[in-house]
Amino acid sequence: MSQPDLIIHDEKDNVGVVVIETTKKGQECKAWIMENDKTVEVSSINEVPLGHKIALQDLKEGDTILKYGHDIGKVVKSIKKGEHVHVHNVKTKKW
Repeated sequence: MSQPDLIIHDEKDNVGVVVIETTKKGQECKAWIMENDKTVEVSSINEVPLGHKIALQDLKEGDTILKYGHDIGKVVKSIKKGEHVHVHNVKTKKW
């Protein structure tokens, strides 16, 4: 595979991390799953900057965000597959 647009750390993850400068609205993003060297594709709904996350599936309020195969927070506003995942729709469970 050529340079991926997203990296997924663990096959259980429901978000991928953008590794290009930004995704474009409607861009078909190639994602590399580090754990098993597989690839998947997801269409970016928004422009998402480098280092930010994109949902790999539809997520509803209260769902858990998994990155590195671990719980990194909860959804506080529904997220569609391909949508930007950040502080506006995810919060830590610690407070």
